[in-house]
Amino acid sequence: MSTISPPLARSAAPPAASPPTTWPIVAAGILALAVAMGVGRFAFTPLLPLMVRDGSLSAAAGAEWAAANYAGYLAGALTAARFSGRPGRGLILSLGGVALTTLAMAAAGDPAPAILGPTLRAAAGVFSAWALVCASGWCLAELARRHAPRRGAWIYTGVGLGIALAGALAWLGGGQPAARLWLELGLLAAVGAGLVAGLVRRQGTIPPEPSEREGAAVARGPAGGEAGPILCYGAFGFGYIVPATFLPAMARELTPDPLVFGLAWPLFGLAALASVAVAARRLAGVPRRRLWAAAQGIMALGTALPLAIHALWAVAASAVLVGGTFMIATMAGLQWAREARPDDPTPLLARMTAAFAAGQIAGPLLVRALGHAGVGSGGGDGLGPTGAVAALTLALTALWLWRAGKRPF
Repeated sequence: MSTISPPLARSAAPPAASPPTTWPIVAAGILALAVAMGVGRFAFTPLLPLMVRDGSLSAAAGAEWAAANYAGYLAGALTAARFSGRPGRGLILSLGGVALTTLAMAAAGDPAPAILGPTLRAAAGVFSAWALVCASGWCLAELARRHAPRRGAWIYTGVGLGIALAGALAWLGGGQPAARLWLELGLLAAVGAGLVAGLVRRQGTIPPEPSEREGAAVARGPAGGEAGPILCYGAFGFGYIVPATFLPAMARELTPDPLVFGLAWPLFGLAALASVAVAARRLAGVPRRRLWAAAQGIMALGTALPLAIHALWAVAASAVLVGGTFMIATMAGLQWAREARPDDPTPLLARMTAAFAAGQIAGPLLVRALGHAGVGSGGGDGLGPTGAVAALTLALTALWLWRAGKRPF
């Protein structure tokens, strides 16, 4: 028996290594984008009408605070490439910043110094841009190296989740002072940031495989090949920002009841959440530029609808059409960047996010240039033509993306 045992032992196959788990990475991405975008970027939209109601902020000052956030987002996008090679560290840092600036917003407005609100909103914009770029760079790369790249689409449900939760809190808690709602959102952001930090630190980074680096060299190609998608992503930022900024205010012009007009933003977020979940499950095989093009085309319709028809149903339809496509466009665009630069997508992600930020700054500035400060005080004079330009821009870039989608990159 002793002469037989060793050969049997040598011939026994080693136990198969279990594939690395991916759910903590997906969970970290969902939570990170819920905090960074749902709170850091978009919580101001449903809280603005409540701050105006409380007398802590005027409509004109609200436009300036929004512009400060957009400018901060642009600055964050332009500097996010510094986290290339260490996006996990940048993600933890940026989410901590979002939580702190949101908590501090409870003290903004009258009688605080006038500079406090714009400063906090600008800082939140910087941290939000860093978080989006770092979450996309870290999560998509780690999932690809664990041979589960298609699961990366699920992280973008976090944006819709965060928008829906922030909107629901503002809707259901609309009877509270806005300062208290900022405090509650800040506490939620702090908890989310802590959970993401724990998940990121537990995940060991898997280095790029040789085939991945070789594929990057082949995919890199001429730098000019990136210009078209970057410009389209900037047009996306310009087009979506009109409804994303003014939908609750449009609804408030049609009804003064916060339980009615306050529904516009949760509906926007739920549409974003549901659409990304469907896309992640059913549309994973669709070429990214084709998916991006379809989303941008539908968004053009949603942008134009409430400007052409002044009714609550049109505002609700816009919330569904724009909310249901803006995160699909974001997801598809950033996934395309990951495919185009698999070795280190962070610089390209940063450039696309910078173009997006520049586009979303241009939208409100054009509204103000063509009209006045905001909806309800003459701002509608500029909102109509700006919306028309935005819808046309979205439609034209959607057509270009669809035709360019015949090529892989």
